[in-house]
Amino acid sequence: MKKKILAASLILIVLIILSGVFADRTNPAVRNTVAWDSAETCSQFMKSCADCHSHETRWPWYAHVGPSAFLVTHHVEEGREHFNISRPKMGDADEAAEEVMKGKMPPRDYLLLHPEAGMSDAQKQQFAKGLIATFGGESGDSHEQHGEHDDDD
Repeated sequence: MKKKILAASLILIVLIILSGVFADRTNPAVRNTVAWDSAETCSQFMKSCADCHSHETRWPWYAHVGPSAFLVTHHVEEGREHFNISRPKMGDADEAAEEVMKGKMPPRDYLLLHPEAGMSDAQKQQFAKGLIATFGGESGDSHEQHGEHDDDD
């Protein structure tokens, strides 16, 4: 009886791990080019934000293993829905600097697995200035109206 329970448990564990094969890990075509204010802003964005806010996601090994695959793909889908530099209608670009300064972006769980994406307070200040110069902000001109989303990825 114990052998059957152990075998069934092992089969269940293997199925859960293999379920990550079915997670949707796509990188649609990039249809927008951002006119960055500087190479530093672009570099920091690619290091700290692009995995969830562009179609240039680097899918790590754990994005291919269930159940973490579903969590990662959910984060990417949600990030792309709110703000995605790869689409002409980027979404909430004007709020990017504010999210960085509030410490909401990059999210803590992302930083646990991507410590290179972290920034000191001085780096956050500089990055936020670059984001405002690139995308606008509450007191600047935004490249688009808040709340517009392009649904066809």
